[in-house]
Amino acid sequence: MTIDPSTRLISPIGDDDDESLRPKRLADYVGQETIKEQLAIAIAAARARGEALDHVLLHGPPGLGKTTLSRIIANELGVSIKTTSGPAVEHQGALASMLTSLNSRDVLFIDEIHRLNRIVEEALYPAMEDFMFDIVSGRGTMANVLRLPLKRFTLIGATTRAALLTGPLRDRFGLVFRLDWYDLPAMQQLLERAARVLKVTMEDLGGQEIAQRSRRTPRVALRLLRRVRDYAQVMAEGIITLEVARDALKALGVDELGLDELDRRILDVILTRFKGRPVGLENIAASIGEEADTIMDVYEPYLIQIGFLQRTPRGRIATEEAARHLGVPYYDANDQLRLF
Repeated sequence: MTIDPSTRLISPIGDDDDESLRPKRLADYVGQETIKEQLAIAIAAARARGEALDHVLLHGPPGLGKTTLSRIIANELGVSIKTTSGPAVEHQGALASMLTSLNSRDVLFIDEIHRLNRIVEEALYPAMEDFMFDIVSGRGTMANVLRLPLKRFTLIGATTRAALLTGPLRDRFGLVFRLDWYDLPAMQQLLERAARVLKVTMEDLGGQEIAQRSRRTPRVALRLLRRVRDYAQVMAEGIITLEVARDALKALGVDELGLDELDRRILDVILTRFKGRPVGLENIAASIGEEADTIMDVYEPYLIQIGFLQRTPRGRIATEEAARHLGVPYYDANDQLRLF
Protein backbone atom coordinates (compact mmCIF):
# COMPACT_ATOMS: atom_id res chain seq x y z
CA MET A 1 0.00 0.00 0.00
CA THR A 2 1.41 3.42 -1.02
CA ILE A 3 0.96 6.34 1.38
CA ASP A 4 1.13 9.96 0.33
CA PRO A 5 4.12 11.42 2.26
CA SER A 6 2.21 14.66 2.76
CA THR A 7 -0.49 12.86 4.74
CA ARG A 8 -0.19 13.47 8.48
CA LEU A 9 -0.28 10.20 10.39
CA ILE A 10 -1.20 9.38 13.94
CA SER A 11 1.85 7.24 14.67
CA PRO A 12 2.22 4.64 17.40
CA ILE A 13 3.81 5.98 20.57
CA GLY A 14 4.31 4.66 24.07
CA ASP A 15 5.59 1.32 25.30
CA ASP A 16 2.85 0.26 27.68
CA ASP A 17 0.57 -2.16 25.85
CA ASP A 18 -1.75 -2.30 28.85
CA GLU A 19 -2.36 1.45 29.05
CA SER A 20 -6.06 2.01 29.49
CA LEU A 21 -8.17 3.90 27.01
CA ARG A 22 -9.82 5.62 29.95
CA PRO A 23 -8.11 8.94 30.78
CA LYS A 24 -6.96 9.40 34.35
CA ARG A 25 -6.99 13.20 34.59
CA LEU A 26 -9.33 16.00 33.59
CA ALA A 27 -6.66 17.39 31.27
CA ASP A 28 -6.77 14.15 29.25
CA TYR A 29 -10.56 13.89 29.17
CA VAL A 30 -11.80 14.93 25.72
CA GLY A 31 -14.96 17.03 25.34
CA GLN A 32 -17.51 18.34 27.87
CA GLU A 33 -15.39 21.48 28.32
CA THR A 34 -17.88 23.41 30.47
CA ILE A 35 -18.28 20.48 32.85
CA LYS A 36 -14.51 20.04 33.06
CA GLU A 37 -14.01 23.71 33.95
CA GLN A 38 -16.62 23.63 36.71
CA LEU A 39 -15.32 20.36 38.11
CA ALA A 40 -11.71 21.60 38.10
CA ILE A 41 -12.71 24.60 40.24
CA ALA A 42 -14.82 22.52 42.64
CA ILE A 43 -12.11 19.87 43.03
CA ALA A 44 -9.36 22.45 43.59
CA ALA A 45 -11.46 24.20 46.24
CA ALA A 46 -12.30 20.95 48.04
CA ARG A 47 -8.64 19.89 48.09
CA ALA A 48 -7.51 23.27 49.36
CA ARG A 49 -9.98 23.06 52.24
CA GLY A 50 -9.24 19.37 52.88
CA GLU A 51 -12.95 18.61 52.56
CA ALA A 52 -14.99 16.08 50.66
CA LEU A 53 -16.30 17.27 47.31
CA ASP A 54 -20.03 17.99 47.12
CA HIS A 55 -22.12 15.09 45.87
CA VAL A 56 -22.15 14.93 42.07
CA LEU A 57 -24.93 13.84 39.70
CA LEU A 58 -23.98 12.98 36.10
CA HIS A 59 -26.79 12.40 33.65
CA GLY A 60 -27.14 12.02 29.91
CA PRO A 61 -27.29 9.40 27.15
CA PRO A 62 -25.29 6.19 27.58
CA GLY A 63 -21.70 5.95 26.40
CA LEU A 64 -20.64 9.57 26.98
CA GLY A 65 -18.15 8.92 29.77
CA LYS A 66 -20.03 9.20 33.07
CA THR A 67 -18.16 6.28 34.64
CA THR A 68 -14.83 7.54 33.31
CA LEU A 69 -15.50 11.01 34.68
CA SER A 70 -16.32 9.61 38.12
CA ARG A 71 -12.95 7.82 38.23
CA ILE A 72 -11.19 10.98 37.12
CA ILE A 73 -12.84 12.92 39.95
CA ALA A 74 -11.51 10.40 42.48
CA ASN A 75 -8.04 10.56 40.92
CA GLU A 76 -8.02 14.34 40.98
CA LEU A 77 -9.11 14.32 44.63
CA GLY A 78 -6.40 11.78 45.45
CA VAL A 79 -8.87 9.37 47.10
CA SER A 80 -10.22 5.87 46.57
CA ILE A 81 -13.43 5.07 44.71
CA LYS A 82 -15.93 2.27 45.25
CA THR A 83 -18.32 1.50 42.41
CA THR A 84 -21.70 -0.18 42.30
CA SER A 85 -25.02 0.16 40.50
CA GLY A 86 -28.56 0.90 41.56
CA PRO A 87 -29.95 -2.63 41.05
CA ALA A 88 -26.96 -4.17 42.89
CA VAL A 89 -27.78 -2.36 46.16
CA GLU A 90 -30.68 -4.61 47.06
CA HIS A 91 -31.14 -3.71 50.71
CA GLN A 92 -30.08 -1.28 53.44
CA GLY A 93 -27.47 -3.69 54.75
CA ALA A 94 -25.58 -3.63 51.45
CA LEU A 95 -25.63 0.17 51.45
CA ALA A 96 -24.49 0.33 55.08
CA SER A 97 -21.58 -2.01 54.32
CA MET A 98 -20.36 0.22 51.49
CA LEU A 99 -20.78 3.48 53.36
CA THR A 100 -19.03 2.33 56.52
CA SER A 101 -16.06 1.04 54.51
CA LEU A 102 -15.36 4.49 53.03
CA ASN A 103 -12.48 6.55 54.35
CA SER A 104 -12.65 10.30 54.74
CA ARG A 105 -13.25 12.11 51.41
CA ASP A 106 -13.56 8.81 49.47
CA VAL A 107 -15.92 8.52 46.49
CA LEU A 108 -18.88 6.15 46.19
CA PHE A 109 -20.06 5.82 42.59
CA ILE A 110 -23.57 4.47 41.93
CA ASP A 111 -24.35 3.86 38.28
CA GLU A 112 -27.99 3.91 37.13
CA ILE A 113 -28.86 5.49 40.47
CA HIS A 114 -32.48 5.96 39.39
CA ARG A 115 -32.91 2.19 39.82
CA LEU A 116 -32.33 2.21 43.57
CA ASN A 117 -35.31 0.78 45.39
CA ARG A 118 -37.26 3.23 47.52
CA ILE A 119 -36.17 1.85 50.92
CA VAL A 120 -32.49 2.03 50.01
CA GLU A 121 -32.92 5.50 48.55
CA GLU A 122 -34.54 6.80 51.72
CA ALA A 123 -31.69 5.34 53.77
CA LEU A 124 -29.30 7.29 51.57
CA TYR A 125 -30.82 10.68 52.43
CA PRO A 126 -29.33 11.12 55.95
CA ALA A 127 -26.05 9.64 54.72
CA MET A 128 -25.75 12.30 52.01
CA GLU A 129 -27.00 15.17 54.13
CA ASP A 130 -25.82 14.51 57.70
CA PHE A 131 -23.26 11.73 57.11
CA MET A 132 -25.25 9.49 59.41
CA PHE A 133 -26.75 6.08 58.69
CA ASP A 134 -29.95 5.13 60.51
CA ILE A 135 -30.27 1.48 61.54
CA VAL A 136 -33.79 0.52 62.59
CA SER A 137 -34.24 -2.46 64.89
CA GLY A 138 -37.58 -3.89 65.96
CA ARG A 139 -41.02 -3.01 64.69
CA GLY A 140 -43.92 -0.82 65.66
CA THR A 141 -43.75 0.71 69.13
CA MET A 142 -40.70 -1.42 69.92
CA ALA A 143 -38.66 0.00 67.05
CA ASN A 144 -35.39 1.72 67.87
CA VAL A 145 -33.24 3.87 65.61
CA LEU A 146 -29.48 3.72 65.96
CA ARG A 147 -27.61 6.56 64.22
CA LEU A 148 -24.26 5.40 62.92
CA PRO A 149 -21.79 8.20 62.08
CA LEU A 150 -20.07 8.08 58.69
CA LYS A 151 -16.88 9.65 57.46
CA ARG A 152 -17.51 12.52 55.05
CA PHE A 153 -17.61 11.13 51.54
CA THR A 154 -18.64 12.12 48.03
CA LEU A 155 -21.48 10.30 46.29
CA ILE A 156 -21.36 10.37 42.50
CA GLY A 157 -24.58 9.20 40.89
CA ALA A 158 -24.93 8.48 37.18
CA THR A 159 -28.13 7.97 35.26
CA THR A 160 -29.43 7.83 31.72
CA ARG A 161 -32.91 8.79 32.94
CA ALA A 162 -32.73 11.88 35.09
CA ALA A 163 -36.51 12.29 34.88
CA LEU A 164 -36.96 9.11 36.93
CA LEU A 165 -35.00 10.49 39.88
CA THR A 166 -37.14 11.55 42.81
CA GLY A 167 -37.07 15.19 43.84
CA PRO A 168 -35.60 14.55 47.31
CA LEU A 169 -32.70 12.56 45.87
CA ARG A 170 -31.91 15.06 43.13
CA ASP A 171 -31.98 17.97 45.58
CA ARG A 172 -29.22 16.42 47.69
CA PHE A 173 -26.64 16.69 44.90
CA GLY A 174 -24.59 19.87 45.07
CA LEU A 175 -23.15 19.49 41.56
CA VAL A 176 -25.42 18.43 38.71
CA PHE A 177 -24.05 18.02 35.20
CA ARG A 178 -25.64 16.87 31.96
CA LEU A 179 -23.25 15.22 29.50
CA ASP A 180 -24.17 15.89 25.88
CA TRP A 181 -23.21 14.26 22.59
CA TYR A 182 -19.79 15.10 21.23
CA ASP A 183 -19.13 17.24 18.17
CA LEU A 184 -16.99 15.98 15.29
CA PRO A 185 -13.70 17.70 16.29
CA ALA A 186 -13.95 16.26 19.82
CA MET A 187 -14.64 12.80 18.41
CA GLN A 188 -11.59 13.04 16.17
CA GLN A 189 -9.42 14.17 19.09
CA LEU A 190 -10.67 11.26 21.18
CA LEU A 191 -9.92 8.78 18.38
CA GLU A 192 -6.43 10.19 17.86
CA ARG A 193 -5.62 9.65 21.53
CA ALA A 194 -7.09 6.14 21.44
CA ALA A 195 -5.07 5.29 18.32
CA ARG A 196 -1.88 6.18 20.17
CA VAL A 197 -2.88 4.05 23.15
CA LEU A 198 -3.74 1.11 20.88
CA LYS A 199 -0.52 1.65 18.92
CA VAL A 200 -2.24 1.77 15.57
CA THR A 201 -1.28 4.08 12.70
CA MET A 202 -4.28 6.08 11.52
CA GLU A 203 -4.53 8.72 8.81
CA ASP A 204 -6.54 11.86 9.49
CA LEU A 205 -9.19 10.96 6.91
CA GLY A 206 -9.51 7.46 8.33
CA GLY A 207 -10.10 8.93 11.79
CA GLN A 208 -12.64 11.39 10.41
CA GLU A 209 -14.60 8.59 8.79
CA ILE A 210 -14.80 6.63 12.03
CA ALA A 211 -15.75 9.80 13.94
CA GLN A 212 -18.58 10.59 11.50
CA ARG A 213 -20.09 7.14 11.99
CA SER A 214 -19.72 7.01 15.78
CA ARG A 215 -23.12 8.48 16.67
CA ARG A 216 -21.26 11.31 18.48
CA THR A 217 -20.67 8.82 21.32
CA PRO A 218 -17.19 7.98 22.69
CA ARG A 219 -18.10 4.41 23.62
CA VAL A 220 -19.25 3.72 20.07
CA ALA A 221 -16.19 5.44 18.59
CA LEU A 222 -13.77 3.33 20.62
CA ARG A 223 -15.62 0.13 19.78
CA LEU A 224 -15.53 0.93 16.07
CA LEU A 225 -11.85 1.89 16.25
CA ARG A 226 -10.96 -1.51 17.70
CA ARG A 227 -12.87 -3.31 14.94
CA VAL A 228 -11.37 -1.14 12.19
CA ARG A 229 -7.93 -1.77 13.70
CA ASP A 230 -8.54 -5.53 13.42
CA TYR A 231 -9.64 -5.15 9.80
CA ALA A 232 -6.61 -2.99 8.98
CA GLN A 233 -4.25 -5.47 10.60
CA VAL A 234 -5.56 -8.38 8.55
CA MET A 235 -6.50 -6.66 5.28
CA ALA A 236 -4.43 -3.46 4.98
CA GLU A 237 -0.96 -3.72 6.52
CA GLY A 238 -2.22 -2.31 9.80
CA ILE A 239 -2.77 1.28 8.58
CA ILE A 240 -6.20 2.88 8.90
CA THR A 241 -6.77 4.93 5.76
CA LEU A 242 -10.03 6.42 4.52
CA GLU A 243 -10.58 3.46 2.21
CA VAL A 244 -9.79 0.93 4.94
CA ALA A 245 -12.12 2.66 7.41
CA ARG A 246 -14.97 2.69 4.88
CA ASP A 247 -14.49 -0.96 3.95
CA ALA A 248 -14.27 -2.05 7.59
CA LEU A 249 -17.35 -0.09 8.66
CA LYS A 250 -19.30 -1.39 5.68
CA ALA A 251 -18.39 -4.94 6.73
CA LEU A 252 -19.65 -4.10 10.24
CA GLY A 253 -22.97 -2.91 8.81
CA VAL A 254 -22.46 0.69 10.00
CA ASP A 255 -23.63 3.19 7.37
CA GLU A 256 -22.46 6.76 6.74
CA LEU A 257 -24.75 8.16 9.46
CA GLY A 258 -23.69 5.59 12.04
CA LEU A 259 -26.86 3.50 11.81
CA ASP A 260 -26.41 -0.20 12.40
CA GLU A 261 -28.67 -3.15 11.58
CA LEU A 262 -30.95 -2.68 14.59
CA ASP A 263 -31.42 1.04 13.88
CA ARG A 264 -32.51 0.19 10.37
CA ARG A 265 -34.81 -2.59 11.58
CA ILE A 266 -36.56 -0.21 13.98
CA LEU A 267 -37.19 2.30 11.21
CA ASP A 268 -38.09 -0.37 8.65
CA VAL A 269 -40.71 -1.92 10.94
CA ILE A 270 -42.44 1.43 11.41
CA LEU A 271 -42.23 2.44 7.75
CA THR A 272 -43.14 -0.85 6.09
CA ARG A 273 -45.01 -3.12 8.47
CA PHE A 274 -47.03 -0.30 10.04
CA LYS A 275 -46.93 1.95 6.95
CA GLY A 276 -45.52 4.89 8.88
CA ARG A 277 -48.39 5.08 11.36
CA PRO A 278 -47.67 5.74 15.07
CA VAL A 279 -46.41 2.56 16.74
CA GLY A 280 -46.16 1.77 20.44
CA LEU A 281 -42.75 0.98 21.88
CA GLU A 282 -43.80 -2.50 22.98
CA ASN A 283 -45.00 -3.32 19.46
CA ILE A 284 -41.66 -2.26 18.00
CA ALA A 285 -39.79 -4.31 20.60
CA ALA A 286 -41.86 -7.41 19.89
CA SER A 287 -41.44 -6.98 16.14
CA ILE A 288 -37.64 -6.87 16.20
CA GLY A 289 -37.03 -9.10 19.23
CA GLU A 290 -35.34 -6.49 21.41
CA GLU A 291 -36.04 -5.16 24.90
CA ALA A 292 -38.16 -2.01 24.99
CA ASP A 293 -35.82 -0.34 27.50
CA THR A 294 -32.84 -0.97 25.23
CA ILE A 295 -34.62 0.61 22.28
CA MET A 296 -35.67 3.64 24.34
CA ASP A 297 -32.32 4.22 26.07
CA VAL A 298 -29.78 3.19 23.42
CA TYR A 299 -31.29 3.58 19.96
CA GLU A 300 -34.10 6.12 20.10
CA PRO A 301 -32.10 9.16 21.34
CA TYR A 302 -29.79 9.17 18.33
CA LEU A 303 -32.59 8.47 15.83
CA ILE A 304 -34.55 11.37 17.30
CA GLN A 305 -31.51 13.62 17.27
CA ILE A 306 -30.85 13.11 13.55
CA GLY A 307 -34.54 13.61 12.73
CA PHE A 308 -35.41 10.04 11.75
CA LEU A 309 -37.81 9.30 14.61
CA GLN A 310 -40.43 11.20 16.57
CA ARG A 311 -42.13 10.40 19.86
CA THR A 312 -45.80 11.35 19.93
CA PRO A 313 -48.63 10.66 22.40
CA ARG A 314 -49.92 8.01 19.97
CA GLY A 315 -46.57 6.27 19.46
CA ARG A 316 -43.32 6.40 17.52
CA ILE A 317 -43.29 7.83 13.98
CA ALA A 318 -40.52 7.44 11.43
CA THR A 319 -39.97 10.57 9.33
CA GLU A 320 -39.76 11.08 5.60
CA GLU A 321 -36.00 11.62 5.95
CA ALA A 322 -35.70 8.13 7.46
CA ALA A 323 -37.60 6.59 4.55
CA ARG A 324 -35.41 8.43 2.07
CA HIS A 325 -32.27 7.23 3.82
CA LEU A 326 -33.44 3.61 3.80
CA GLY A 327 -34.90 3.83 0.31
CA VAL A 328 -38.29 2.47 1.39
CA PRO A 329 -41.84 3.76 0.69
CA TYR A 330 -43.17 6.56 2.87
CA TYR A 331 -46.83 7.11 3.73
CA ASP A 332 -47.72 10.67 4.69
CA ALA A 333 -50.46 11.80 7.11
CA ASN A 334 -53.06 11.37 4.37
CA ASP A 335 -51.86 7.80 3.74
CA GLN A 336 -50.43 8.86 0.37
CA LEU A 337 -47.55 6.69 -0.80
CA ARG A 338 -44.26 8.28 -1.83
CA LEU A 339 -41.40 6.36 -3.41
CA PHE A 340 -37.72 7.27 -3.35
